Amino acid sequence: MVLPFEPIPIIEIPVYGHLSAPLVCDELKIQSQNDREKLAEAKERIYLKGFYDGVMLVDGFKGQRVQDVKKLIQKKMVDNGEALIYMEPEKQVISRSADECVVALCDQWYLDYGEKTWKQQAHECLKSLETFGDETRKNFEATLNWLQEHACSRTYGLGTRMPWDEQWLIESLSDSTIYMAYYTVAHFLQPDNLNGQGESPLGIRASQMTEEVWDYIFFKMAPFPTTKIPKAILDKLKQEFEYWYPVDIRASGKDLVPNHLSYYLYNHVAMWPDQREKWPVSVRANGHLLLNSEKMSKSTGNFLTLSQAIDKFSADGMRLALADAGDTVEDANFVESMADAGILRLYTWVEWVKEMLANWDSLRSGPARTFNDRVFASEMNAGIIKTEQNYEKMMFKEALKTGFFEFQAAKDKYRELAVEGMHRELVFQFIESQTLLLVPICPHVCEYIWSLLGKVESIMKASWPVPGVVDEVLVQSSQYLTEVAHDLRLRLKNYMAPGKGKKGNKEVPQKPSHCTIYVAKNYPLWQHTTLSILRKHYQTNGGQLPDNKIIANELSSLPELKKYMKRVMPFVAMIKENLEKKGSHVLDLELEFDEQAVLRENIVYLTNSLELEHIELKFASEGDEKIKEDCCPGKPFCIFRIEPGVSICLINPQPANGHFSTKIEVRQGDGRDTIIRRLMKMNRGIKDLSKVKLMRFEDPLRGPRRVPVLGKEDAEKSPILDQAVFHIDLAQKRVQLTENGQTTDIGDTLVYLVN
Repeated sequence: MVLPFEPIPIIEIPVYGHLSAPLVCDELKIQSQNDREKLAEAKERIYLKGFYDGVMLVDGFKGQRVQDVKKLIQKKMVDNGEALIYMEPEKQVISRSADECVVALCDQWYLDYGEKTWKQQAHECLKSLETFGDETRKNFEATLNWLQEHACSRTYGLGTRMPWDEQWLIESLSDSTIYMAYYTVAHFLQPDNLNGQGESPLGIRASQMTEEVWDYIFFKMAPFPTTKIPKAILDKLKQEFEYWYPVDIRASGKDLVPNHLSYYLYNHVAMWPDQREKWPVSVRANGHLLLNSEKMSKSTGNFLTLSQAIDKFSADGMRLALADAGDTVEDANFVESMADAGILRLYTWVEWVKEMLANWDSLRSGPARTFNDRVFASEMNAGIIKTEQNYEKMMFKEALKTGFFEFQAAKDKYRELAVEGMHRELVFQFIESQTLLLVPICPHVCEYIWSLLGKVESIMKASWPVPGVVDEVLVQSSQYLTEVAHDLRLRLKNYMAPGKGKKGNKEVPQKPSHCTIYVAKNYPLWQHTTLSILRKHYQTNGGQLPDNKIIANELSSLPELKKYMKRVMPFVAMIKENLEKKGSHVLDLELEFDEQAVLRENIVYLTNSLELEHIELKFASEGDEKIKEDCCPGKPFCIFRIEPGVSICLINPQPANGHFSTKIEVRQGDGRDTIIRRLMKMNRGIKDLSKVKLMRFEDPLRGPRRVPVLGKEDAEKSPILDQAVFHIDLAQKRVQLTENGQTTDIGDTLVYLVN
């Protein structure tokens, strides 16, 4: 047991105060020194927080941050004889021979990474370094802060000998941090093989590559060395180095940030202290690779080699799955089911390209001016821009998302919404752009598609697609259309749900035929007032909204909102949620586009997707009070209804054609094409409206009773003209037809023929 004692406060830590240990012990309910796991968690919580955010309370260092004075306190204690420096492993270390390792301060060479000027230069290098993520940068900062002496030599193994003490070899981590400079000239110094055997292409011998020669190659101001190598050849090596250096990107594992990659920064600033343009430009750290969400292990069988994966999923299928596995320093996850799905996606994509090439003539031509044409063009441009940005950030999962999954989704949406047909020029612009966006990940498939398009040169010589202007308002209006269509389907589903009757006696409602959609030009007064208050707070608080309690207090004090308070705060909650998802435009009091115009231009799509006869558009001001209250900009209100009609019989006298007779509703104002479309919904075998001929009996009483004559199915019948209009008398269940100014009874039967 530990005898009780009074803790002495020496550090003030945000959240934990000046006595952090007792506080965290109480939080974690630590009873004794035997609670090892909880003590480890407590140390993890307090140590980092104390080091980075802690402020000293003791005299001599009061008010200073712990990370700034740690070394000063250490020096003071050592100088006063109150402490000594020793080294030990951070945790148990087991060698490959299963022995427990210990560390002793051996008589060997160290690199003093704690040297003040050198450390400051490394920090300067880090400031300008692109790390592609805050976590990697913080790991570098932490490493540079604690890194001090590093033993850089050993007596056995492979490596370069210490120039000043040849009994020692430079250990691998210290010997592998500027070899990228050698890459730039390696092809001139050694033959085209991996073992380095053979003559140099430029006739240079290894013994000729002295320190002075290397200095001339690597340093701008170095004098020409004493050497037998011709100046023209050395200038060629120097030019090659100057062309390729610095290292634009170094990709490596996240576990190498605390050692190899940090030494990489240190040694570059040591080599080129006055040439910042030679310092590393970026470091991309990545996690390890999981297989199906588990660590790869031969013992468990959860293992996949590179060659096995290529045989199983193909090269491009594997590359697609690897790109989709993850981007950040978190461990990437290669999922075999996703690899299978990716192959199917690629196959579907190739087959669709072939289909478009085969149907070239059937695609729409002329100006691409429809609403959906313009939306598709803007979405393609946006996809190209986003994908380029993601590739530049080395975010391959995001690049795959924006450059393939979302790009394909934009095409699928266009195909669905373009009831007038897809535009040929846009379709092939899409195919070409999609192929170029995907080629860094799936080069083989993209090369094949490129050849299908008739391109003579390889896609590897093609330029990145140049995006046009993105019409953000147009894209927003398309998103609005998608949301409205989804909302209408849900409302229709609820409308068709059986009523809450007695068990076993729930009547299914009849499917509606018509719908009226109301759109609002302005918000209702209570919503307008609420939005104005939220918008004011958002602008004055730097893009943040205050707590609901503050908002509620302010809104409840407004007289015009008192009777709406039960609805106000749910409305505020909805706005806050949409603000996170969609951005600040949800606080706008008016939409940036004409809501009714968007719906009107896409009325055919909405009517067909809901399987309705007709959709009518009105402003909310034309509706009753409930509609005015419930309807707001961006959230239309709809009312489904069944338009009354008179039932008639539609018969098909053609023999052996699979088309049947059926009952159909005729409604006031129907035209010929309306009746045929209604028939097509019931008879899926009819695909083309123009192939159907609708006729009436010249004698509506006796005509239906006569047996049709084979080959004379249209005898004693008159075709119904395109401009004809049907009129109904609900009381008498009678249908009349007006053609060319004349009105005729049609009886209870019509005839249709399908060519």
